[in-house]
Formats: sequence, structure tokens, C-alpha cells
Amino acid sequence: MKTILISAFVVVTATAAFSENQVATLRGKAPLAETYTAPTFPKVDNSDVRQVRNYPEQPPVIPHKIDGYQIDTKFNKCLDCHSRTAIEVSQAPMVSITHFMDRDSQFLASVSPRRYFCTQCHVPQAEGQPLLENTFVDVDQVLDYIKSNEGGGQ
Repeated sequence: MKTILISAFVVVTATAAFSENQVATLRGKAPLAETYTAPTFPKVDNSDVRQVRNYPEQPPVIPHKIDGYQIDTKFNKCLDCHSRTAIEVSQAPMVSITHFMDRDSQFLASVSPRRYFCTQCHVPQAEGQPLLENTFVDVDQVLDYIKSNEGGGQ
């Protein structure tokens, strides 16, 4: 009986503690049953300027509009500028060499089907403020912190 009472007390206390934590949401304070107007989409960065990557394996963001780009099994509009044969004319960066490798790390003559759908990893960059606080720390800040606190190198 004592175990049941203690268990019930723990469950009630934990439930009360968790219910007081307020999770930040994009909905804000609007109740779930209430309909409200969603914010408009931010303007897409169309500067064609390459953005800094925040960590070593981050896929580059797309620095231009891609509205209306056909990217399907029949055609990939991105390759009009980013394919190996198009970069001389377009002056766009070539698709990474890793995109020509199959799952066995064998090089192919054209982009691997695994890497053909660009927007699975690459996204346009929007001009806007974060809707929620962003506490992300990029790799350079982490390395600077380590160097300053431990005197460590690379």
C-alpha cells in the first residue's frame, strides 16, 4: 500500500511539474481551437552570394530563388547551371564530387541517383528573423571557446 501511495504521489508531482514548463511554439499563445492567420513567408535571398557554412558537413544553402524549378525523375533544373559541363558558361559552382559517387564509393559519369534531388539537402536562404530563439553555436565559436579555456590547439 505504501508503494502505491508513493508512486501516486510521484506521478501527481511529476505531472504538475511538467505542466508548468512552457514550450516555445510558433503558434504563440493562441489556443489550439482558435484559428489565426499564419505569418507570411519571408523573402528569399536572391543575392547569388555564397553563405558561410556553420559546420564542416553542412550542405551549402541556395543563394537564389528556385520557384518553379523542375526537379523530378525526368529533369533537374539545377543541373542547367551546376553540372560539370555547364559551369564554364554559368560560372556557378559545380556539383560536389561526392554527388558523383554511388553507395559503394564508386565514381559515376553523371550525378548519382542518390544525390539527384537537390532540395533534399539544399534549401534557399530566407531573409528574416528567427521565429524562436536560436541558441545554435557554430563550430568556430566552439573551437574559440576550447582554445580560450583550455589553451588547446586544433
